[in-house]
Amino acid sequence: MNQIKIIADSTCDLAPQQLKQYDITIDPLCIIMDEKSYYDLEDTTPADIFKWADKNKTTPKTSAVTYDRTRALFEACREQEQDIIFFGISEDMSTTCNVARLVAEDMEYTEHVQVINSMNLSTGIGLQVLYAARLAAEGRSAADIARLVNARRDKVRASFVVDTLTYLARGGRCNPVAALLGNRLKLKPSIVVENGKMGVARKYRGSQEKVILKYVNDLLPQLQNADPAQVFITHSMAPQEAVTQVYEYLENLHIFENITETCAGGVISSHCGPGTLGVLFYEK
Repeated sequence: MNQIKIIADSTCDLAPQQLKQYDITIDPLCIIMDEKSYYDLEDTTPADIFKWADKNKTTPKTSAVTYDRTRALFEACREQEQDIIFFGISEDMSTTCNVARLVAEDMEYTEHVQVINSMNLSTGIGLQVLYAARLAAEGRSAADIARLVNARRDKVRASFVVDTLTYLARGGRCNPVAALLGNRLKLKPSIVVENGKMGVARKYRGSQEKVILKYVNDLLPQLQNADPAQVFITHSMAPQEAVTQVYEYLENLHIFENITETCAGGVISSHCGPGTLGVLFYEK
């Protein structure tokens, strides 16, 4: 039995084989549609969410991991006498980390729980989770792992290109009039995560497939200084042809040991909309 258990919220967007390889447990956030709550990745899919959102002309509400579900996960770890490392989406975006802290306090198990505010989203969290898993495999303590992960947190490079501004507008992250005009002009913003918050890095124009390739080319200076261990191509139902082109581009750089395509879960997809694609990695 491993003495350290890694739990990550469902926004980490890791591939199923990675979760299995490192025995990572997912604690799902919730997606609320028609006043009913669904567990992310379990009770609904991005396709279901997009269908509902387009029908209702709004985005579903999302909420943090639940107290009861998180407590059940922590209780199972305590029964096995395991220390817990919990990863949550940026605290500027969700109260998930606070839920985990509250559960640990109520259980009087705080000395055995490390709650890590990823200050990121999607596989920007996933990169940190995998780093922690590799450190755990080396036999590091939970406190040491948390210290090393936090020390490297600002090296995560997380960005993505949005195909439509509609979902950002519905979620209050873009002016509806600007979104309508932007969609007509085929404007595609590149969103970057910095200091736990999302911001627009630059704006592209044209078809999403052409924009994606331009976006990846613009990342080249950062990619050339990337940690070779892992790079993610994470998307929300982006055209497979575009995903393949990005994969081949990264492969031809001969930098990365692992290039992994993952699909964004329901929470991330509901905010960014269909066709979004990002390339995420650690810089050295």
